[in-house]
Amino acid sequence: MPRPPPPTHWKLRFLYVGTSDIARDVKFYCDVLGAKLVWCFHSFGADVAAVSLGEGPPLLLADHMAAPSCELIFEVKDLDATTAALKGRGWKGEGEPFEIPNGPCVVFLDPSGNRIALFEDIRPGAMESSYADDGNERAVR
Repeated sequence: MPRPPPPTHWKLRFLYVGTSDIARDVKFYCDVLGAKLVWCFHSFGADVAAVSLGEGPPLLLADHMAAPSCELIFEVKDLDATTAALKGRGWKGEGEPFEIPNGPCVVFLDPSGNRIALFEDIRPGAMESSYADDGNERAVR
């Protein structure tokens, strides 16, 4: 039976955090906690903002996620190989694979129902470069 890559090959890249008021929460993280706004977009009927508090992964504040909630998003080097190895050990994804700006992604639940996502970063810096584009109408400044 194939074994999944050791977790040391998984990199925690984002914490996906639900928000009930994105403007209020971005203001709190930036003005009160001193976070840096990395990017903010309104797209497909949802608002999502990335804020960085320093070392570690940025928080992705998302109004289409229930609040309170936090989903861990890990980068893996090869999503197909990782999920094939995990399936060999009884792992089951939640729904179908989908795309995020950085690349393909899958979501699964741990035994307690916590959501965890794995993605392969085939488009590094996709959100940062889109936010830097002054002509991007979806960027919220």
